[in-house]
Amino acid sequence: MKVASVQIAGEVGADGALAIVSDDLKSCRIDASCRSLQRAIDVMNFEVGGDASALDLAHCVSPLPRAYQFLDGSAYVNHVELVRQARGAQMPQSFWTDPLMYQGGSDGFLAPTDPIVGDPAWGIDFEGEIAVITGPVRMGADRDEALAAIQFVMLCNDVSLRNLIPAELGKGFGFVQSKPACAFSPVAVTPDALPGWKDGKLHGILRVDLNGAPFGRLQSGQDMTFDFGTLIAHAAKTRNLAAGTIVGSGTVSNKLDGGPGKTVAAGGAGYACIAEQRMIETIQQGAPQTPFMQPGDRVQIWMEDEAGQSTFGMIDQTVQDMA
Repeated sequence: MKVASVQIAGEVGADGALAIVSDDLKSCRIDASCRSLQRAIDVMNFEVGGDASALDLAHCVSPLPRAYQFLDGSAYVNHVELVRQARGAQMPQSFWTDPLMYQGGSDGFLAPTDPIVGDPAWGIDFEGEIAVITGPVRMGADRDEALAAIQFVMLCNDVSLRNLIPAELGKGFGFVQSKPACAFSPVAVTPDALPGWKDGKLHGILRVDLNGAPFGRLQSGQDMTFDFGTLIAHAAKTRNLAAGTIVGSGTVSNKLDGGPGKTVAAGGAGYACIAEQRMIETIQQGAPQTPFMQPGDRVQIWMEDEAGQSTFGMIDQTVQDMA
């Protein structure tokens, strides 16, 4: 099953109306009572009657426009390793066995085509990720129980303000200003409808374009140290997770022959964020060469099935200066 949340002018509040989407993403059936996806998850009832109508993905907000909780992990430890290597720091061995995770803002997510608004001096970056929406998860759930709680899979652009991160983390608390609202793909899909879903990982090519040029063509199931069952169980160690909790994978990151990846232009898988390319430039050339996003820059994030059909729709965002 594929679902979306559709805004209908004058009829739907902040959470949109649940829509059951066709496999080709061209049509949908919208809940007549304007029931939200969150409400459907709460009662575990996704039945929607009525006739199908054309679906305009531009009218979709994020599947959950706001959520009770958003937890973002760092499942691709290669990304963390490169961050530390670029600044000459050793990575603790525990990072390979104990997931990193932060709690992000969840009171309002960007729609898949909303602009990214910010000051270019902040170091605006995108992060292409896989994310899941869970049902309720009890405190202390193990990996298998956590896996069984996954209701939907989607894509995420976890926007990061790189130049604000060092000072903020230096305070010893965590991200707030450096992690503004993120965006999700217009469509979320149940794991059983994803041929590439296996053992808590989504196997497929995460496609990232920057200003119309290929920036990343990454194998999302490869080099993923922690699967989603492990991430969710980690989050639930000391708390119950409410139905509708979103858990992100962190930046998708691939190695190449055991070392840093290469750009798509150089025959590699490329990157899911600008920061990783800058890290590798620092390691190999002594300094970063690629700038962070500027006003007018456009990032597109999507996945396709074997027939070339978009699986989740596209995150398509352009940077807009605050001024």
